[in-house]
Amino acid sequence: MFQELTGFIERLDSEEYGNWVIDKENDGSPEHPIQMPYVNYGREAIAFENAVYKFVDEHPEYDMKNYREILEKAGIEWGTNSMEGAIVSDLDARTVLALLIGAIRANRFCEGALLDFMKSGAIQRWLVRLKELDL
Repeated sequence: MFQELTGFIERLDSEEYGNWVIDKENDGSPEHPIQMPYVNYGREAIAFENAVYKFVDEHPEYDMKNYREILEKAGIEWGTNSMEGAIVSDLDARTVLALLIGAIRANRFCEGALLDFMKSGAIQRWLVRLKELDL
């Protein structure tokens, strides 16, 4: 059931997740305003995000609109430290999916959050858990 998502285990390993783009050319003057820093995500990272959203849309039974509540019920706060520190070996598929959505949604509020989850290995751990549950 989760093959479209777990297929990213290898795909994300083979590519740079993304990099920060910081404006070092402009001086902040009205003629040359400084652009806010942002993350330029790699092709596979973007494909991963799209695949997660597609899965959620195609599987409303997981009720990912309430991902924060799902995380809270599992004792996981919607924050980097709590989510990255979650022991996934005891989690069910719904909670692991909530972690994935939580990481993607965090990026909407904090630029670079998804990149941090990828670099820390959290996304990989969560995908590996989904693969275990899919057997």
